[in-house]
Amino acid sequence: MTSIPYSVADVMTRKVIAVTPSTGFKDIAAAMKRWKVTALPVIEGEGRVVGVVSEADLLPKEEFHESSPGLIEQMRRLGETAKAGSTQAEELMTSPAVTIRPDATLPRAARLMADRHIKRLPVVDADGTLQGIVSRADLLKVFLRTDEDLASEIRHTVVERLFPLSHKSVAVTVDQGIATLTGQVRDRDVIPMAEHLTRSVEGIVDVRCRLEALAPA
Repeated sequence: MTSIPYSVADVMTRKVIAVTPSTGFKDIAAAMKRWKVTALPVIEGEGRVVGVVSEADLLPKEEFHESSPGLIEQMRRLGETAKAGSTQAEELMTSPAVTIRPDATLPRAARLMADRHIKRLPVVDADGTLQGIVSRADLLKVFLRTDEDLASEIRHTVVERLFPLSHKSVAVTVDQGIATLTGQVRDRDVIPMAEHLTRSVEGIVDVRCRLEALAPA
């Protein structure tokens, strides 16, 4: 009953800085510094994402710069010690890349980032071609919606639809993302649903439901 949820396509950054498998170590580091990013998608062909190279992938070279790790440490940290001797993106990158589709919901993107402990996701189409990138900061953009915009959506997509006969007696206010519903409605059983649907509106921080049912005539 609510409006279509925001998708990754609504908040992602479409201009993406990427590297190819043959991009050298110093060029990767320079790109990260210039564009102020901590990870870069690695693409080949016409933009198919084959991996991601991050700051964490570059750090082993500095960590083992002055001394080589012992045999036991090499065995324990095979991946990291191998990257210490790598010079190109194809040797440094994490592959396959953790990606997401443009039509994925924001909660799905947030859960994927949390589960994989990553800060950004390449956004790809059905063929794996890079379409954009979405970061943690992008997911928070919905909380920048104005209180007026949020209140209007709640009125039209929640209150007017759930309470077609008594919606005019319901007041909707939003202050700093906190929505408050007050008034009297005909159907007591629908009040919990109104609170739930209001809470699901993208950008709402919290809900205070003060709706009451009209006394029987």
